Amino acid sequence: MTIGSGTASGTAAGNGRTALVAGATGIAGSALVDTLAGEGWEVLALSRRPGPGRPGVRWLSADLTSAESLAAALAPENPSHVFFTAWSRRDTEEENIAVNAGMVRDLLGALRGKGVAHVALMTGLKHYLGPFEAYAAGEMPDTPFHEEEPRLPVRNFYYAQEDELWAAAGEQGFTWSVHRAHTVIGHAVGNAMNMGLTLAAQATLCRDSGEPFVFPGSKTQWDGLTDMTDAGLLAEHMLWASTTPAAANEPFNIVNGDVFRWRWMWPKLAAYFGVEWEGYQDAPRPLGQSMAGREDQWRRIAAENNLSEPDLGRVASWWHTDGDLGRGIEVVTDMGKSRDAGFTGYRRTLDAFTLLFDRYRADRLIP
Repeated sequence: MTIGSGTASGTAAGNGRTALVAGATGIAGSALVDTLAGEGWEVLALSRRPGPGRPGVRWLSADLTSAESLAAALAPENPSHVFFTAWSRRDTEEENIAVNAGMVRDLLGALRGKGVAHVALMTGLKHYLGPFEAYAAGEMPDTPFHEEEPRLPVRNFYYAQEDELWAAAGEQGFTWSVHRAHTVIGHAVGNAMNMGLTLAAQATLCRDSGEPFVFPGSKTQWDGLTDMTDAGLLAEHMLWASTTPAAANEPFNIVNGDVFRWRWMWPKLAAYFGVEWEGYQDAPRPLGQSMAGREDQWRRIAAENNLSEPDLGRVASWWHTDGDLGRGIEVVTDMGKSRDAGFTGYRRTLDAFTLLFDRYRADRLIP
């Protein structure tokens, strides 16, 4: 594993550092657990339900939306570093703000007085694009997005989370970092935003039905440049910022470092799954419509192939992939600030997809 310079010292076994990962069963959180444990950290993996056991990882069960639950779970713990990757989707942005900013506030409040050195917060490009209610609807900065762009004049739960982070840092004396990822692909099940597993499920269903693998999004996304974030690279980036003095108290974009067009990527994904494909034709063809009512088909595929998850709703998040691929604007992200600070991590997005699909197959999530 390649990590940007500045991480080698202080991440070996026996370094006396303990990482608390909030949202440890999600796409980013599970990658962080793997990365930190692999680097010899003691890991406290916090989630509502425990994940798989492994050396160096201790699972803590808590409801992140309950201050009382967090206080009880964290009372005996003394993490030196905190990685916050959780979120809870609500119907309105005001609810998103109340719940998601509250989770950051309550978790850090439960750690008051415990000597936390650094807190890394994962957010995303809605920082530049606006919240779901006004997604890519107003005036936005030019691409590629740069960290110094001012906030949009709209309410946004990412902004509220940052405000809670900064307030706690000022009171408690820890350093912080914010990590603005683009679409994150990684290994998790039951996640609300998982394009990698969603596209794998789409291709599997299409192959089973003899249908073409249809690009569901807009002409702009089909033809324009874009980028993505591999969960493993995001984990490396968060670890780097947490242990590198030059990265303290800064927000950073985090993407793979390459750019591509979906018209180039889509045929390659289709080839991996052995299906015919169709690109953009006249209008978007959302997965929320074309994949509706496929639950029984997936259940049958799962039974025939001894898959580990027969519930299609825990595998595919059609709505999120439709929103991502349906955008009518180019979305490209600048990584210069991280490069200047010494982070050298990189992923080729096609390789990130295929390695992820290989892992899904090995874990019997897809046939």
